[in-house]
Amino acid sequence: MVKTNCMRLLTQAKIPFEVREYEVDENNLSGVHVAEQTGIPAEQVFKTLVAHGEKKGYLVFCIPVAEELDLKKAAQLVGDKKIEMVHVKDLLGLTGYIRGGCSPVGMKKKFPTYFDETAQLYERIAVSAGVRGAQVYLSPEQLLQYLDAAYADLTA
Repeated sequence: MVKTNCMRLLTQAKIPFEVREYEVDENNLSGVHVAEQTGIPAEQVFKTLVAHGEKKGYLVFCIPVAEELDLKKAAQLVGDKKIEMVHVKDLLGLTGYIRGGCSPVGMKKKFPTYFDETAQLYERIAVSAGVRGAQVYLSPEQLLQYLDAAYADLTA
């Protein structure tokens, strides 16, 4: 496995992590599929979603893979009237990552980042390592501190 930008940044920050690789299935990019392949319970595998608010600009939300982001809750959280998901075609240019390989670590710019509050229930959670086929498994506390992120109620 090639070391990704995400892995390099976590190593530089001295945040311990474990890499869990999985087989990429182009017909099934679901996070639940990823969880099954990595052996990590789905509620501990977090997908990274990028949204745009009218006032707040770009925002990053990390939620369990089997859940849906509640856009109303997310908008309320950041004090915006409404937020919308960023189109897949805009993801690479904005974050440096592609769909299915978007990590909250190492995006092109630092965006306000929020993790679903359930992350704090676990000793370790998994997020994308910045490439399809790999997850980093690490402490949510250390990750949130590194990203200057916050916990919030984000799911429907």
